[in-house]
Amino acid sequence: MEISKSQFKPKALEIMKEVERSGHPIVITDHGVPTLELRPYSADRIGQDPLSYFKGTVTQYINPTDPVAEKDWH
Repeated sequence: MEISKSQFKPKALEIMKEVERSGHPIVITDHGVPTLELRPYSADRIGQDPLSYFKGTVTQYINPTDPVAEKDWH
């Protein structure tokens, strides 16, 4: 779910209670651009290695040691 900053401000407490109750995050936008995410607190995230989030996400290696050419950068 998304909500603008101007809609979030007057309903902040109500929205926070809904996130706590449902467990679903809310994305807060500024002029239609997502800027913040409000989600329930999770003690599991404390002290977690930041790279562990990506563990197991690489599905294939295609020439991982090949040099990157200047033309490959956007």
